[in-house]
Amino acid sequence: MSESRSFFGHPRGLAVLFMTELWERFSYYGMRALLVLYMTAAVSSGGLGFDVAKAGALYGLYTAMVYLLSLPGGWIADRFLGQRKSVLYGGVLIASGNLCLAMPHIALFYSGLAISAIGTGLLKPNASVMVGQLYSAEDRRRDAGFSIFYMGINLGAFIAPIVCGYAGQRINWHLGFAIAALGMVLGLIQYVAGGRHLGEAGLKPASIKENLEAEKERKWLRGGLWGTAGLVLALLLLDASGIVEVSVRRLSDALGVVLLAAVAAFFTWALGGRGWSAEERKRLLAVGVLFAGSALFWCMFEQAGSTLNLFAERSTDKRILGFEFPASWLQSLNALFIIALAPVFAWLWVRLGTKEPSSAAKFAWGLLAAAAGFAVLAGGATRAVNGELVSPLWLVAVYFLHTLGELCLSPVGLSAMTKLAPARIGSLLMGVWFLSLSAGNYLGGRIASLYEALALPTLFWLIAGFGAAAALLLAVLARPTRRLMGGVN
Repeated sequence: MSESRSFFGHPRGLAVLFMTELWERFSYYGMRALLVLYMTAAVSSGGLGFDVAKAGALYGLYTAMVYLLSLPGGWIADRFLGQRKSVLYGGVLIASGNLCLAMPHIALFYSGLAISAIGTGLLKPNASVMVGQLYSAEDRRRDAGFSIFYMGINLGAFIAPIVCGYAGQRINWHLGFAIAALGMVLGLIQYVAGGRHLGEAGLKPASIKENLEAEKERKWLRGGLWGTAGLVLALLLLDASGIVEVSVRRLSDALGVVLLAAVAAFFTWALGGRGWSAEERKRLLAVGVLFAGSALFWCMFEQAGSTLNLFAERSTDKRILGFEFPASWLQSLNALFIIALAPVFAWLWVRLGTKEPSSAAKFAWGLLAAAAGFAVLAGGATRAVNGELVSPLWLVAVYFLHTLGELCLSPVGLSAMTKLAPARIGSLLMGVWFLSLSAGNYLGGRIASLYEALALPTLFWLIAGFGAAAALLLAVLARPTRRLMGGVN
């Protein structure tokens, strides 16, 4: 078989990026499966002993930053490093961050989260860009290549909670984080060794500018880095002197303000700026509707690593045939359902033909599925109010419903952004899509912080009711949104 058709009929470089993303997701989901459980575990068992409110806020802060940092990560690759180096440096940072988590020291724990988030922001968006660069614009294998790449994501997400979860919960928390780091190291080794198969993909920055303009952007980047470092140092000094208390809650509040300001700034500029045609302005309004739907969906879905993980640990009977499995194993269900159901949904949309729902209608179905998952969990929580352990099938049903919602929304949203974006802001609008995930993760973390403040059935019914109301609103807006999209669907 020829060099260009040596991985399931695709460029050999796809295998390299497939394995890189598999190990990066192994590292991320392995660490994520343990994070809230480790933070809330008693100090006597090796955990940090945080209360759930603090752990939920910190979890939301971390997961939100992972997606938020994809924006500067993509910009740095486009302007300075190129995707090839960005993926490499990002992987090194991710492995380093998880190694910090593997060390039993609170300062290293916080440092590890920060380093890992920066690394993920560098690696995640740029690995996907490089997949596209393996194909020419006319190559009809591109969509199939991304489907194979997506399987790598879900294989890593499926294996990670099983391996890292068992090591962390049954042997030692820090061993679980160390194995997550090892996974990223293995991914980096094969990435460097297989670099020759990537050809020219990602070697050079996408934006080649005149020397004067390039130097100006480098100064902006250096200024931003030094400014960020100075701000962090100032906060540490103010905290140490007792002038200002730097807490997880305050940092989380600050991130909320940043996210709100970023969203407001983009849509104010996009909808109020000059130079847009009437059709472009309508499509940007449609993007606003889909953005809101996406953020609301992810704030429910991304509680898998927090609220659902805590329910699995504290309220679920995890014994099967005398063997008690770790709560983190249930985190693998979403990836397993994705692998099984993604081809079914791909067939379904084609089979429906002209009856296929619009993007906004699919978003409404996705929100309804997420809400239904929490309604189911409220039923399980009602049985667990007196300390009774409930069947894991309650969570199996929740993850199944949430996966149905994800398949209605996530790939549909990605596709819609590429079609609705005016050509001159295509990359920016994809960054805005990641911003909706960041906002959703942030909101999900804030909701998770209420886990001990409210009775569980009440909390889950409130989330279900909120999701159902959002689904109903989006269903009402589906037809007007479709008209705003101007034939795009």
